[in-house]
Amino acid sequence: MNDTPGTDGPADPGGATERRRRFAEAAREERPDLALLCLLLGAEADPELDEAGLDAAQIELDRLAGLLPYAPDGPAGWARAVARVLGEECGFHGTPADYRRLDSSLLHEVLRRRRGLPILLSVVWMEVARRAGAPVYGVALPGHFVVGFGDPYGDHVLADPFDGGRVLSAEDAALLVAGATGAPLNPTMLGPAGPLEIMLRILNNIRAWAAARPERSAVQLWAVELALLLPSHPARLRLERAELLVRRGDFATGAREMEEYADVIAALEPDAADTVRQQARAARALLN
Repeated sequence: MNDTPGTDGPADPGGATERRRRFAEAAREERPDLALLCLLLGAEADPELDEAGLDAAQIELDRLAGLLPYAPDGPAGWARAVARVLGEECGFHGTPADYRRLDSSLLHEVLRRRRGLPILLSVVWMEVARRAGAPVYGVALPGHFVVGFGDPYGDHVLADPFDGGRVLSAEDAALLVAGATGAPLNPTMLGPAGPLEIMLRILNNIRAWAAARPERSAVQLWAVELALLLPSHPARLRLERAELLVRRGDFATGAREMEEYADVIAALEPDAADTVRQQARAARALLN
């Protein structure tokens, strides 16, 4: 398995604390910087990604934007121009093998390898196109992230960065959704995804990748902890963190956090709260 060095989690507690602080601050900006958030996530996975590396990634996005022509004609023109530069000339695309790699979810590695998951390639598309002045936005289709150019509620064009920027018809988008969910495309799925929604989806991908590999529980833990720093996140992530702490041997902290989570949900889900309290007691028993 090929992965980025250092992806078992940060070895420098002080550096990790500063990265978490910066990530939390960036997530709470009035207009969160998607590229910065993705790069700070990358630094959590790869502590060797220092300030110079963060700057280099931003400079590369600027450089790629400079390759785009000035003001192509309409949404379709922008979609074709970005696909030609990023997909054809620079070779950004994805393959099924990229789903097996953690670095496919790390922006600095995607910029280096020019390969990645649909959502990270879409981040590249959006950040490069935005810098060039394009009306671009992310579209969080179930199971396959794509980008849109134009007005999401009017004249627009969808493109698939994972397929080199191929322009998608309405039928193509419906097939992507049906392939992922077995359900028809709902027009509400075509709305623009905000930076924090995109970040949570990236972190969910990393959590799922690590959950399938028990030896990478440290990766799952930091992905959960970053998600908990977002202003809005599923409450159940608190339970997932507690369970991970117990699995990694921190029985006391994990049990305490399970009990705190049970207290939060007790009024609405008393049976679930009782189950979590039983988990906490079992975890405390491991201390004896």
